[in-house]
Amino acid sequence: MPWLVWLLAAGVLGVAEFFTLTLVFGLLAGAALVAAVVSGVGVGLLGQLVALAAASAAGLLVVRPIALRQLDQQPLTYEGSDALIGKRAEVLKEVTGSRGLIKIAGEEWSARALDESHVIPVGALVDVMEIDGATAVVYPRELLP
Repeated sequence: MPWLVWLLAAGVLGVAEFFTLTLVFGLLAGAALVAAVVSGVGVGLLGQLVALAAASAAGLLVVRPIALRQLDQQPLTYEGSDALIGKRAEVLKEVTGSRGLIKIAGEEWSARALDESHVIPVGALVDVMEIDGATAVVYPRELLP
């Protein structure tokens, strides 16, 4: 019944992974499962240890670095107000350095000019440069290079 010991070890390592979230214990739990399968097939202790070592090495040296790189990547799509940055909008009420109103993607937003000296007239097209709370910070399109 050595396979039962490997299953118990995999369970303990899985719980440890749950609390640490390092991807180390989870990969070791997977290696323990491999050793349990090898044990269940009837391979001796030396073969089980070799299977454990090989699965652990593969997980920690190959899988973990790839998984960590994937977790560090920024999402390709933006959600919420971040999705509005870079969008074109139309001025509904004159936009100054302190107030204004624009229409972005069918919604009305309060706005202010990126450059406080700009006064952007009604009907002008602007680009949303950033979102500051509930206010879009905009720059007139015709002044863009």
